[in-house]
Amino acid sequence: MKKQFFLMAVLIGLFSFVLVGCSNEEKEEVLEMATSADFAPFESRNEEGDIVGFDIDLAQHIADELGYELKITDMKFDGLVGALQNDRVDMVLAGMSATEDRAENVDFSTAYNHSGEMFLTLEGSEIASLEDIEGKTVGVQLGTIQQEGAKKLQEDYDFEIKAVDNGSVLIQELLSNRIDVAYMDKAVATGYMEEQDLAGFDDPTTSSPGMAVAFPKGSELVDEVNQVLADAEESGYLQELKDEWLSEEE
Repeated sequence: MKKQFFLMAVLIGLFSFVLVGCSNEEKEEVLEMATSADFAPFESRNEEGDIVGFDIDLAQHIADELGYELKITDMKFDGLVGALQNDRVDMVLAGMSATEDRAENVDFSTAYNHSGEMFLTLEGSEIASLEDIEGKTVGVQLGTIQQEGAKKLQEDYDFEIKAVDNGSVLIQELLSNRIDVAYMDKAVATGYMEEQDLAGFDDPTTSSPGMAVAFPKGSELVDEVNQVLADAEESGYLQELKDEWLSEEE
């Protein structure tokens, strides 16, 4: 009887060990990504509430190539770097430019897209050049390269900066005349121009760093993702994504 009890205890212990091992393996196979789903065509929510866009398709491709299940967390853009620093997520795809300042806090992949900056105005606005923003209120999204760029432009032009949480709010501020100009990524701005019948002009002063995948400092994923991006470039898959999501904006 004691031998049977002992054998049963051993079997239960082994079974529990296997379950724990399987649980750990499942956890390791999940690739947790954060984004800010207010940046169409890179990431936004469709009518069903699903997050879709260029970055989302690219992230799914990365996960598939590396053998992970992709889990996406939506948050404010200015909280993305902090999420990486606190190891709450494994990577960020959010149309994030690989600036030198950000690179002090996170690691970046090779660039997967280059865009530019654009000023958006209401149709019929007299603002059509940098000189015209003198004395105006320029809206930007918190934590973006455009916020940094606007501060640099203030060294040469006299205008007020108003920072808001996300791109959708920024456009509402413009439509409601609470700002005179919205300063945005060009690909995103072009989409809003068509959707809201807005006008705009390119910022001739900037040469933006490319958009890249961001990781916690020292992440082992950097080299693996760089290889996936290189393969996607060589195979033409990256161009397919650009044709699908960005062709109208470029």
